[in-house]
Amino acid sequence: MNATQLITSKGYPCENHYVTTEDGFILNLQRIPHGKRNTDKEGKTTKPVVLVQHGLLASSTCFLENLANESLGFILADAGMDVWLGNSRGNFYSRKHKTLKPSDKEFWAWSWDEMAKYDMPANIEYILGLTGAKQITYIGHSQGTEMAFARLSEDAELNKMINLFVALAPVANVGNIKGPVKVFAPYSKDIEAFFDTLGIFEFLPDTKVNQWLAKNFCDKEIPEFLCENVLFLLCGFDYKETNMSRVPVYVGHNPAGTSVQNILHYAQSVNSGLFQKFDYGSAEENMRHYNQTTPPLYDVKKIETPIALFTGPEDWLADPTDVSKLRPLLKNIIYDKDIPEWNHLDFIWGMNAPQACYKDIISLIGRIQQ
Repeated sequence: MNATQLITSKGYPCENHYVTTEDGFILNLQRIPHGKRNTDKEGKTTKPVVLVQHGLLASSTCFLENLANESLGFILADAGMDVWLGNSRGNFYSRKHKTLKPSDKEFWAWSWDEMAKYDMPANIEYILGLTGAKQITYIGHSQGTEMAFARLSEDAELNKMINLFVALAPVANVGNIKGPVKVFAPYSKDIEAFFDTLGIFEFLPDTKVNQWLAKNFCDKEIPEFLCENVLFLLCGFDYKETNMSRVPVYVGHNPAGTSVQNILHYAQSVNSGLFQKFDYGSAEENMRHYNQTTPPLYDVKKIETPIALFTGPEDWLADPTDVSKLRPLLKNIIYDKDIPEWNHLDFIWGMNAPQACYKDIISLIGRIQQ
């Protein structure tokens, strides 16, 4: 089932909206305008408006893949909110462009820099225009938080459009990341040359590569088919929080796709330990893109939007050491919760997520609306 079918099969309404970014990408938003018990007419709304943005290699479905009373998308809708689910450029739902095709190299010439610069503001401006709301709540997971940290550090006007930024597994600087990305990061230039030589610009890991990674990096107790899924390889796996009966659903929808350049940007960030823009590999190329010889840093101290942080001590990608460096730079943290034993994927699929995390989010949104 696709995202629309996941929503309607559980008895919820679904609208598909398409947003064109300034650089020509056509992004698919799924909207759950109301829950099962509360109904509103389409269009203008007085309810809290929420945009939920997925992480690396994922899609809007990650907020829909558990049972209705366990999935963030449905829980927010049943709590009386107008829920919008984002899909980043290049994933399964956002593979269209005004002039380019996925077979074109230029189609994949972007990283999370462009998601932050183009995708996030385009979605928010569209949602505000359609609903008539003055502000939205933005909930990001993983890369979804990175987009927000990046854009809000550079866009004072966007700060005014967001009444609350909920950061699940917050990612900015990733110098202490764990797992395969940490191992391969020092060889990012060689990997880039390898993909470029083969003419591969979309990140779709080869089965043999996955099998090798599984053999060398995966816990022996974890089923082989899970180890060979790149999302679990990169993020780790938590038996205690995972409903094993839902795992085939997770694997069926993930990974949802991204660009090689995006993965390389993460590798660069691991190597530098800095929250900065994509490095084009030479002083000349960086000068051409940025008018300086090195990639510009993102300055998160400039963010004005109220922020709620949700972290986990076992998180491979939003490592506690990296989060501890980020935290003092954020001047408007209104809530900060570390959930014991949680890892990166527990924020979207954890069996205890409704009690440990989502009820707090609903309470925060209620407070910010008053």
